[in-house]
Amino acid sequence: MDKVYIRGLEVQTVIGIYDWERRAPQKLVIDLEMAWSIAEAAASDNIEAALNYKSVSQRIIAHVEASRCLLIETLAEQIATLIRSEFSVPWLRLELSKPGAVGEAQSVGVKIERGEAV
Repeated sequence: MDKVYIRGLEVQTVIGIYDWERRAPQKLVIDLEMAWSIAEAAASDNIEAALNYKSVSQRIIAHVEASRCLLIETLAEQIATLIRSEFSVPWLRLELSKPGAVGEAQSVGVKIERGEAV
């Protein structure tokens, strides 16, 4: 299975359950792996046959910046659903991290897989 990935995508958004978290945007970090056959793009050297990681990144950024979820679990599910439906990705692994959420930890977050590996 071929994979296209995006690592360390940083996005600012309002997220969290506490009042102080709702007052100002916080940084989230997204790592994403997506199943995608690169054979056609490699053979044709045509971006139209590729999974355009810039377009995927821009769509994630727009969605996350506009979101106002309480939980990163909710946001992770929204991102996964969006990517699978809008970009026809059959399988993905998404890690959504919230740096600084726990003072003693570098980062906390969730990791999910959705779809069928091809």
